[in-house]
Amino acid sequence: MTTAAPELLTVPEVMALLKVGRTKVYDLIRTHRLVSIKVDGCRRIPEHAVRDFVLGQIGEAA
Repeated sequence: MTTAAPELLTVPEVMALLKVGRTKVYDLIRTHRLVSIKVDGCRRIPEHAVRDFVLGQIGEAA
């Protein structure tokens, strides 16, 4: 049984999902609050990392 690779999002896609600017997305990556990888120099964020970040923020707010 194989597992599907996680969908990789671009920074602009994450910006749209979180409704924040480019600088904020890169700040979240720099501070390790949002997991990302580089693919040939292009920054990509796994879909689950965005979901985990949002769930963590909800948990902190509760």
